[in-house]
Amino acid sequence: MSAPTFHVAADALMTPGQVAALFHVDPKTVTRWAHAGRLGSLRTPGGHRRFRETEVMQLLRSLTTEAAHN
Repeated sequence: MSAPTFHVAADALMTPGQVAALFHVDPKTVTRWAHAGRLGSLRTPGGHRRFRETEVMQLLRSLTTEAAHN
């Protein structure tokens, strides 16, 4: 009998432009966040930066929560 196989859904990836639209900032700002370590990113084989949707949404929630408490 073989071991069960578990399939973990891949996290959706977002472009800098898509992330920028959510935060209402320029895509270059999103790239700076990645360089600063504020937001993790991956590189495609072609060298383009991509962001995990779950991490982006987590950052958005944290900033929204901070703004609501101020």
